[in-house]
Amino acid sequence: MSNFFDNSNEAPINTGYTGQGDYPPKPEVVEKKENILIRSMMSLLTYFVLFYFLFEKNIAYIAAILLVIIIHEMGHLLAMKVFKYSNVKIFILPLIGAFTSGKKQDVSQFQLSLIILAGPIPGIIIACALFYANIDLHNETLKMLCNSFLIINLFNLLPIYPLDGGRLIETLFFKQNHIIRLVFGVISIIVLIAIFIFTSPIMLIVPIMMGIELFNANKNDKIRSYLSSENIDYHKEYNELPNKNYWLIRDCVLFAFAKKYQGIQPGNYQYSIVEPLIIKHINTILQINVLYDLGIIKQILILLLYICAFALPLLFFSLHL
Repeated sequence: MSNFFDNSNEAPINTGYTGQGDYPPKPEVVEKKENILIRSMMSLLTYFVLFYFLFEKNIAYIAAILLVIIIHEMGHLLAMKVFKYSNVKIFILPLIGAFTSGKKQDVSQFQLSLIILAGPIPGIIIACALFYANIDLHNETLKMLCNSFLIINLFNLLPIYPLDGGRLIETLFFKQNHIIRLVFGVISIIVLIAIFIFTSPIMLIVPIMMGIELFNANKNDKIRSYLSSENIDYHKEYNELPNKNYWLIRDCVLFAFAKKYQGIQPGNYQYSIVEPLIIKHINTILQINVLYDLGIIKQILILLLYICAFALPLLFFSLHL
């Protein structure tokens, strides 16, 4: 590896490595065995308590919100299972919501699109079924549950990143274009700030966190661009990453995030006390292999499905009100 460009002055910086001899073995990552059920229950309890004291002291309403979130994420989880993802987990984020993660090195644009839609569409179908069942019953609890399913899932379909709608638009049309993704991310942050200022100011923490993530993601994209120019393959899982590539990608991370990893010298290939954090960062640099298997016709069809998922329930509700 010859040099990397520092973000502050764009000057070439030498790694200090002479290239002589073998690179040290990369650190091995030992998967920690964790009790997912206990962790999930603790997350749900935390979510419940915070929501109770900060927003709404109606226990039935909070339970409905949690039920909607769990069913939504289960849709993503089951779709990932169908497409053979491994290590699939649901993470509950108090006050913010939840997300589902999994591992698969080779995925297709079509698979990603279905996984995204598998979250909100079942919830919208449930909302319509509850609404229809409650036409004659006029049950306030069913009405509240129906509204919760509808509002949360329609909100997730808004074309704003990182909501499902925004992720779908990105996957369909510009996942490979860093500049457009960056602009889309900035617009999404501005829109969310506007929404939360008028609805729930405490939720402004979400666009703030998005801004920090977007800033870091921009740096990570610059690292990937450099790696590509140096023919360093980062489309691998960590356990398949050659020792040499680990240390070279590590150098890029240390250069680009010098303040975060202050005191750790690039080119000095020895483990540091914060190596686990560096490994996590390198894992964010590594990319899956996406097969772009959707032509323009299929893209339009999936887009129409997305539009229908948003528009049809609104039409259905308006006709029965």
